[in-house]
Amino acid sequence: MIQAIGLTSNPRKELPPALDDVSFEAHAGRVTALLGAPGAGKTTALRLMLELQQGRGIAYFRGRPLHRIAHPSREVGVLLGDVPGHPSRSVRGHLRMLCAAAGVPMRRADEVLEVVGLVSLRDERLGTLSRGMDRRLGLACALLADPHTLVLDGPAAGLATREARWLHENLRAHAAQGGTVLFTTDDPKEAAGAADRVVTLAEGKLLADQDVADFARTRLRPRVAVRSPHAARLGVLLAKEARATQRSVEVVHEDGNRLSVYGSACADVGETAFRHGILVHQLADEIGDMGPSAEPADEGRGSGESRPVEVLDADDGASSPLPPPISVRQAPSPLRPLRYELRRAAGVGTGYLTAAAVLVTSALVSVLLARIGHTPQARLLAAWPREFPLPPAALGAGLLGAIAFGEEFRHPALAADRGTVPRRMSLLVAKLLVSGATALALAFLTVACDFEALYLLYGQELAGVPSDWPALAVSWAGVVVGCAWAGVLAAGVLRSTTAGLAAVLTVPILVVPLVQKAVEGPSVRSTAGFSVRLREHLLSQWPFGGERVLAAGAKAVAQPVGGALTLSLAALLCAYLLTTLRGRVR
Repeated sequence: MIQAIGLTSNPRKELPPALDDVSFEAHAGRVTALLGAPGAGKTTALRLMLELQQGRGIAYFRGRPLHRIAHPSREVGVLLGDVPGHPSRSVRGHLRMLCAAAGVPMRRADEVLEVVGLVSLRDERLGTLSRGMDRRLGLACALLADPHTLVLDGPAAGLATREARWLHENLRAHAAQGGTVLFTTDDPKEAAGAADRVVTLAEGKLLADQDVADFARTRLRPRVAVRSPHAARLGVLLAKEARATQRSVEVVHEDGNRLSVYGSACADVGETAFRHGILVHQLADEIGDMGPSAEPADEGRGSGESRPVEVLDADDGASSPLPPPISVRQAPSPLRPLRYELRRAAGVGTGYLTAAAVLVTSALVSVLLARIGHTPQARLLAAWPREFPLPPAALGAGLLGAIAFGEEFRHPALAADRGTVPRRMSLLVAKLLVSGATALALAFLTVACDFEALYLLYGQELAGVPSDWPALAVSWAGVVVGCAWAGVLAAGVLRSTTAGLAAVLTVPILVVPLVQKAVEGPSVRSTAGFSVRLREHLLSQWPFGGERVLAAGAKAVAQPVGGALTLSLAALLCAYLLTTLRGRVR
């Protein structure tokens, strides 16, 4: 069950809080509706319960607040607005990516797709889904980890009657299996027809907490809907007869030729119209809303006691059964974030397009440099003119690294139940590993493409291998991987892909000149023999000529670009750790 105690949002300058000391319960096995007009505080209440915004009060999910639950997605399934996924990712790919993050089997994605009726659309892109299909996908995401509790904000808003009926029947099926369901709505008839208990909010305060039968009796009242080309005349006659017989009848003129008659019955309205020869196109009993501030209806009025209203058609077909429960949970694994990151990176074409653009640009720049002449062999193979701050491969690696974290903030697939992108160290390590491997592959392919282009156009003369290629290879890999990691860390700190790429460009433009000024001038000390002394200190032998690689790495770090990258990476990592610790303390 859910226990919400004293939920109060922080004051908004001179305005009162959007939610003020609201407490209620949502019991297991029942569907609870949080009802209120727009601005009543429904969404604020959910965000406070899910710890997505600051305020006072606390919410317990089966006796534990959300921050005390080790795996929140396994306890609470959340749907807040549209599905926060990349519009170019497929429906099935999105669910499988979330399966990797939640540690559930990949077959679970196909199971929930079958339940929500999206099997035929599993290869469609998220950006092409309609409102109803997006709501189905949102419910699939909420059910993915087999949670006990479902929390949904306006799940039926904007849906057709058939879609709304399907959604509420699935919520009812989840509650029938012992789960807890809490959803928000601003439609009293929807709350009366879909919930077992209705919690009503008005202007940020708790107005009522009622069983659905009491809600329907006290918050709704019957009315007669009339449509006639002589609606105005009929309204006058009904009001006149009510005064003559001293009955409490209210006639409300709707848009066009419609009337809503409260306190009367279809038979009475029909007889009045017949006696005066008034043509009637529609005459039907309906359930009308009394509004949040209305008093309970007088049981002596009207044609009888009101009852819960069915707002959905009964012949639209039954809902699909819920997916089978997950009987065996996978143990926590350090590979889970890595699997998630691999599926995130491979699920959209951005990385492939970026890599192709880098290879083409690098080959063109290398050919133009060879045509101009006066460029060293190493810079030809790297396509790195002296006038450029970075080669195309390093810029591409930095962009891919920035996308790795920037996409998390732009399309927060992991933030549906936490509000912000989780700053776990395991997720950061996974992103660094994947971006580093991608950068190494991009560096190798760039050199290979440049070598092949130079050989095809100019022959063997410019396609030779430099004699000091091991040291150059280490330096080249360090620059490309360093740019990728700088993009990852900067985008994680600044929460933007553009800011991450800007930080990568800042290193050669601003940091490198500062490092050059700091180290320029004669030096009275030398680091020669560093690898030998380190080997003696560690009392171990370096296999496969490892001391030469270590020496090349130390030499690369001693260069202005290498030193600037190292300093920048250290500063960005410290900033990331500080923001992570700050978020946990808050």
